[in-house]
Amino acid sequence: MNQSTLDYYNHNATAFTEGTVNVEFTGTQDRFLTLLPPGAHILDFGCGSGRDTKYFKSKCFSVDATDGSEELCRIASEITGISVRQMLFSELDAVDVYDGIWACSSILHCPKEDLRDVIRKMIRAVKDGGAIYTSFKYGDFEGERNGRYYTNFTTESFHEFMREFPELSVEQEWVSADVRPGRGDERWLNLILRKKATT
Repeated sequence: MNQSTLDYYNHNATAFTEGTVNVEFTGTQDRFLTLLPPGAHILDFGCGSGRDTKYFKSKCFSVDATDGSEELCRIASEITGISVRQMLFSELDAVDVYDGIWACSSILHCPKEDLRDVIRKMIRAVKDGGAIYTSFKYGDFEGERNGRYYTNFTTESFHEFMREFPELSVEQEWVSADVRPGRGDERWLNLILRKKATT
């Protein structure tokens, strides 16, 4: 994640939280949770306001939450009741720790070249058979827009990108509208990936 994106979230953390923390997202959250064992260990990777961590905790899952923005970590720690760790995506160094990784509207801020390395780190961090949820704005754009860097994907371009990661399979994918008020014309590519068990 580049510095301008981090600066955006640090400067706009309160407004960002107000626009996301109460958004109804249980359909997608539950879709992910049903693929995990009870009480599974989840990494909320780029947790933003902490909305999803709070929900996962309410369902008795064990959650580690991280974000690159110092301000969002502070706010999310208050909202979730856990200590949210300030960490860049590139700093993930866990190995075979998590049953699932939740990267909701987060790693899309990585330039594609950096995203390759981040996904490899996620593959190492999740256990064999573990699930990864992530989402990207739908389209072909890559670059900075409104103070933040975005890498967008279509279904076709993501499948092409995934050829570099034979350890992962695409278990579910769907395109959805933005759930925030006034953003319904934006489309999102939602993906649930599964780390293949080694033989």
